[in-house]
Amino acid sequence: MAKLFIPGPIDVSPATFAAMSQPMIGHRGSEFEALYASLQPGLREIIGTTRPVYLSTSSAWGVMEASLKNLCQKKVLNLCCGAFSDKWFSVAKSMGIDADKIQVEWGQAIDPESVRAKLAEGGFDLVTLIQNETSTGVLNDVAAIAKVVKSFPGVLLVTDSVSALSAVPVDMDANHIDVVLAGVQKALALPPGLTVFSISEAALERAKSTSNRGYYFDFIEFEKNAVANNTPSTPAISLLFGLQHILGTIANEGLAARYARHAATNAQIHAWGDRHGFKNFAPEGFQSKSLTCFHTPEGFDLSAFIKSLKSKHGFVINGGYGKIKGLTFRISNMGNETEATMNELIAAMDDVLG
Repeated sequence: MAKLFIPGPIDVSPATFAAMSQPMIGHRGSEFEALYASLQPGLREIIGTTRPVYLSTSSAWGVMEASLKNLCQKKVLNLCCGAFSDKWFSVAKSMGIDADKIQVEWGQAIDPESVRAKLAEGGFDLVTLIQNETSTGVLNDVAAIAKVVKSFPGVLLVTDSVSALSAVPVDMDANHIDVVLAGVQKALALPPGLTVFSISEAALERAKSTSNRGYYFDFIEFEKNAVANNTPSTPAISLLFGLQHILGTIANEGLAARYARHAATNAQIHAWGDRHGFKNFAPEGFQSKSLTCFHTPEGFDLSAFIKSLKSKHGFVINGGYGKIKGLTFRISNMGNETEATMNELIAAMDDVLG
C-alpha cells in the first residue's frame, strides 16, 4: 500500500491500528466511562482549555454545521479564504441561516481589521474561522482575530482547527474561543470518523436558548452526557482506543516538542520547494506548519509527477483542491512524520524530478 503524504487522511501507524484492535466494550458502562475520562486531560491540553472535550462520531463537518444550528440566533459572519471556509458560508445559507462573509482571494489570510469593520456594521452573533485552511496552506492568525471578535459583546467565535490541532497551538481559553473542533484524521493521525470539540460556557448558555437544535448534534446533549463520561449516541469505540494511544504518544513526546517537530518537517518541505523553484501558495508569515501548498509552475506535468511518485516509490501527494486543483499541489508533514521520513519523501521526489 502507498504511504499518504496528502492533507488527510494521513498515514496511521501500526501501533495505532494495534491499539484500535482491542476487544470491544459496551458504551453504557464503567469500562467506557473510564476510557472517556482517560482522554480528557490530553485533549484539554492540546486544545488549551479547562472545559470538557466532547467526542462526536462524525466528520468535522457534523460539528461545523452543529455550531451554526446551536449558536446562531441572529446572523453569522463566515471568514472565507479557501475551499473549506468558503463552504461554511454555503452551508449556512443551505440551512436558512442569515449569513454574510468576508471573502479574500484563495492563498491570502484573513485580516483582523476587516473583521472589526464588518462586525461594526452590527447584527452578528457568530463568527466562523478556519485556523489552518487546508486547501491553500494558509495559517490564519487566530489570536488576533479572536481578540477582535471578543471586543464585540455577544458575538461568539467558532474555530475549525482540523489540520492544526496538535501541530500548532490553539489555546482556546487564552484566546477566548467559544468552539474549537477538529477531525482526528489529520494532525492527530487517526482514521476518519471522529471529531473532538470543546465549547465555552457562553456557547453552552447560547445553545440552551436556541430552539430546534435537533438531537444528534445538540450541544446540550453532549454536555449532559459528558458529566457522566459518556456520549449522547453510540460512539466509535475503536477510534477512541486509537485516540487514547495517540494522546499517550503526545504526552511522551511533549506538546512543545511536537510543535517543534512539525515546524522542522514543514521547513524541510519549504526548503525542497525553494531548491526546485516551487513557490509557496500561502504568503510569508501565514504559512501552515502541517502542510505546504505550492504553485504548479507553467509547463510542469503535475499529473505525471504524482503518478510516478506513487508508482516508483509508493508515496502519495495531492494535486490541489477545489478551484485550484492542478494549479497547486499539497504535501503534508503532519502527524507521525519525522525529519527522517520526510527525507525519504524528498529523496523520492528528487528522483522523480530527475
